[in-house]
Amino acid sequence: MTDDICRGRKPVTDLLAKSPERCAKLLVANNVRPPFLDELLDMARAANVTWQIVAPEALDKLSGGEKHQGVICRLTQARTLDLDSFLKSQDTNSPVLAVILDHIEDPHNLGAIIRSAEAGGASCVVYAKRRSAVPNDTVIKTSAGASLRLPLIPVSNITRTIEAFKAANFWTAGLDGNAEESLWTGTLPERCALVVGAEGEGLSRLVRETCDILRRIPIMAGGISSLNASVAAALGIFEWSRNYAR
Repeated sequence: MTDDICRGRKPVTDLLAKSPERCAKLLVANNVRPPFLDELLDMARAANVTWQIVAPEALDKLSGGEKHQGVICRLTQARTLDLDSFLKSQDTNSPVLAVILDHIEDPHNLGAIIRSAEAGGASCVVYAKRRSAVPNDTVIKTSAGASLRLPLIPVSNITRTIEAFKAANFWTAGLDGNAEESLWTGTLPERCALVVGAEGEGLSRLVRETCDILRRIPIMAGGISSLNASVAAALGIFEWSRNYAR
């Protein structure tokens, strides 16, 4: 399976409706029938997206055997946002949440975090250019299309990125299972960059030391000692949203 496709009826229609400029070409299996076929082609025509009817086997090959429901879009290069541009564009008088990912490697986790970030009112998700999952087809599918809408910011160095958020008057809050204070202790800052660690390893040492504050998610005594990265991120996102959502 290649990373430059969007597959499935809901993700593809979301793409055509909200980000048609990212669709280089729409491919539809010849066994797709009206009324969905008519609706899909009408959307493509309205968005000036080129389309082609192909054999289902061609889509099977393109998707690497993953389910596609007879519809695939070939994607243009993912649109990303420059960090400096994002920081300069933020209203200094309004609550803002950014989510910074310290080398999340599983695309399913990345997609789930982006989905939670959009739902919880985050303004962007920041991810590392190296040793991290990238916004590919799996991410688009797992995020339910949120990765096509929410600003995504690739960066070269997570520690320097945290420093840049600090310089822009953000408080940086790292989720760390060993932190002394609980996530439920106090209130997360209005202008908050929530930092989420990698699967298994959590926050790297330098990232942990660079964060303004550290918070742990309370876990009841038992066999589980930590949470999936995407679950931890969602809890942090909605703890912020609980106080500032409008």
